[in-house]
Amino acid sequence: MASAPTVEKVELYHVRVPLPATFYPSWIPGFPQRQNRFDLVRIVDSDGLEGVSAGPAMGRERAGLGQLLGPYLLGEDATDLALVKQRLREMGYLGWKNAWIEHAFWDLAGKRANKPVYQLLAPELEGKEVTVKLYASTGELKEPAARIAECEARIAEGFDTIKLRVHDVDEAKDIAQVVEVARALQGRVTLGVDANQGWRVSAIADAPLWDLPRAQRFATACAEVGVAWIEEPLPMDGYADLAALSTLSPVPIAGGELHTGGLPELSMMIEKRCYSIFQPDCCFAGGMADTLEVARRCRAAGLQFSPHTWTNGFGFAANLHVFAASGFAAEKALEYPYNPPSWTVEARDGGLMDPFVHQRGTLKVPQKPGLGVDVDWGAVARYGTRTFVMDKTRLMIFGLFDRGLKAAKEIDAARRARRARQL
Repeated sequence: MASAPTVEKVELYHVRVPLPATFYPSWIPGFPQRQNRFDLVRIVDSDGLEGVSAGPAMGRERAGLGQLLGPYLLGEDATDLALVKQRLREMGYLGWKNAWIEHAFWDLAGKRANKPVYQLLAPELEGKEVTVKLYASTGELKEPAARIAECEARIAEGFDTIKLRVHDVDEAKDIAQVVEVARALQGRVTLGVDANQGWRVSAIADAPLWDLPRAQRFATACAEVGVAWIEEPLPMDGYADLAALSTLSPVPIAGGELHTGGLPELSMMIEKRCYSIFQPDCCFAGGMADTLEVARRCRAAGLQFSPHTWTNGFGFAANLHVFAASGFAAEKALEYPYNPPSWTVEARDGGLMDPFVHQRGTLKVPQKPGLGVDVDWGAVARYGTRTFVMDKTRLMIFGLFDRGLKAAKEIDAARRARRARQL
């Protein structure tokens, strides 16, 4: 019996794709963002197949990740996704939460099976194409007149669902924007609103801090103008208040994007009914399989599911496959991060040969094997730097210099013994 392919090489790249204009994310008040930054991982197995994925980055905060990642993964069975999940879990005990790395192994699995990943996640979809509906997800704060103009542009492009952003210290201004926009659009488009209270950031400029009464007042105002959902109106760990709001609110409450506690935390929140619409992002919430399991548990509980996707093109691809496999694509729209002239499709998907360009507010899930994306290595070379590479030879050298000959031999012997027992 042929042995399973093993992980032969691990590479990491830090990439900074320039934005065509300065972007001011609503979730970080006062922050002028001029680049789409991410860390790209490339996994090569002993059959020569490669899998890729990427996690969003503020800077070089993952500078030491490779020295942890390489020794943990090299030589392991590249087809054993449960083992990969365990290794990533072990790496997270000291604070690293890197669920996005698992996507590279799903990319490998799809290429090995010659199938798109969503068909591996949901075998009943084998041979079936899936088209998803998208909602245009704005990213900046704007005055009502500018927001209305922005929405008119998205409607002209074919979107029938748009998510607004509110993040003002003055509660009245948040309510006024939603009311004015909704009345101006006269029901021609479905509106959602993101308050970005789940993970408040005030490191640069001050940020509003909502409590349950403010969230209830906002929900009442949104209900009066027909808003379809309110996203992250309270802190992400305020479980009791979230559950109370979801019960009391006349508008569905959504959230869940950065719950790095993964499936255990989100399962508890499903039981407590903290949200009516769960939006975990598989880049953060435990990986693709666990995020799909969240969708299944939402279905069983009579709740809705549509993942967060605002990371980069690689993260969008992973969440697109999970959404396609979840069964909710027939009912819900998927987030499409889009905030021209700064956060454009090309800048968002920088590093991909083929950006995910919508067709009148819809998108076909790629049919190519794996995640269905091809890396634009030319762009990675222009905008990125390889920050780490390790193969078996480099691992041996690293072990000698990092731990010394005796310790390196002991570690190698222990690993060999473990793998022998697994065969």
